[in-house]
Amino acid sequence: MTKIAQARRTGRIRRHRRVRKKIHGTATRPRLAVFRSNKHLSVQVIDDDAGTTVAAASTTETDLRSAGNGGSVEAATRVGTLVAERAKAAGVDKVVFDRGGFAYHGRIAAVASAAREAGLEF
Repeated sequence: MTKIAQARRTGRIRRHRRVRKKIHGTATRPRLAVFRSNKHLSVQVIDDDAGTTVAAASTTETDLRSAGNGGSVEAATRVGTLVAERAKAAGVDKVVFDRGGFAYHGRIAAVASAAREAGLEF
């Protein structure tokens, strides 16, 4: 890993730790955590009190993988809609958004807006 890549990774991890000091998912309002890589996107609805994942969606799933590139805003929109549907099926209406230290822009913002449109309340 180059020095620049290492500095970016370290900065993201520091931002994520800072955000996680303030955000905590409960059973009534779990945490919607987003992880972004260059090729894929992973989203989980997590109850931190119980330590369980309520719902999850990722671009590595076969149905989303066949739909096209996993590193695009369109893929992020599909993942946001899917995780919101799965969370609603599990009985979750309200969540706390955890951007994972990533900037609220592009794919991260697309996940949030798609989840809002699908019925999750932030």
